[in-house]
Amino acid sequence: MTAFASLGSGSRGNGTLADIGGELILVDCGFTLKQAEARLRRLDVRPGDLSAILVTHEHSDHIAGVAALSHKYAVPVYASFGTLKAARQEVVGCPINSHKVFQIGEVAVEPVVVPHDAREPTQFVFQHGNTRIGVISDLGQVTPFVSKQYQGCSGLMMESNHDRAMLMRGRYPESIKRRIAGDLGHLSNEQAAGFLELVKNPGLRVVVGHVSEQNNHPEHLERTFAPYADQVAELRYATQGAGIDWMSLPERGSANDTHGEVPELAERA
Repeated sequence: MTAFASLGSGSRGNGTLADIGGELILVDCGFTLKQAEARLRRLDVRPGDLSAILVTHEHSDHIAGVAALSHKYAVPVYASFGTLKAARQEVVGCPINSHKVFQIGEVAVEPVVVPHDAREPTQFVFQHGNTRIGVISDLGQVTPFVSKQYQGCSGLMMESNHDRAMLMRGRYPESIKRRIAGDLGHLSNEQAAGFLELVKNPGLRVVVGHVSEQNNHPEHLERTFAPYADQVAELRYATQGAGIDWMSLPERGSANDTHGEVPELAERA
């Protein structure tokens, strides 16, 4: 099976699963050990079957349960040098060069450096053969470099954090509003739609996540992304409480595959 799923997605905890190339990879674990175990069970996953845990950055909604889950089930952890240093030894892991592709089994993992207010934040694209799964959240702006790295994806878990008007009218302190809306914060619905416009293809299966419960609303999401429903193969929304169940991806070259060309992965200087 080639598929991806969400344990939960939002400001109170995040975790994304990618089942690709015979490897089961968890990106982030912002839940307690007990919560993570329960959410994995919901997806019919035994924690001991995880091949690796990848950490995007050191904020608690992405890293809170990593150490406990890794220790209990002997799952290796990978993160950038900066992320591991910022975690202050709370998480022990294998440091990665955020500018070089590395392997987990037969899966090529491409770190993608993103603009966010963390030490060395990296998002990830997984490739096996001609199938690519991209995971991207927690970035304040879409740079040309970022949009380039997510071309040719078969599956995409992407952030659409806030409605800007709701954020600015809300009760958050002005400093927090500026942080969220800033170039090192989170993507608004409009920014997220702009990103999807750049990376869409007819065979792409999209999950929109990391949606703020205070500063966004399903009606705003639907209004923003409805125009893309006929431009991609599938479009769904992940929630904080339930995440999203497995979204299966067809093998490239199958009758259901309508992707364009897949870019070659290469190390970056």
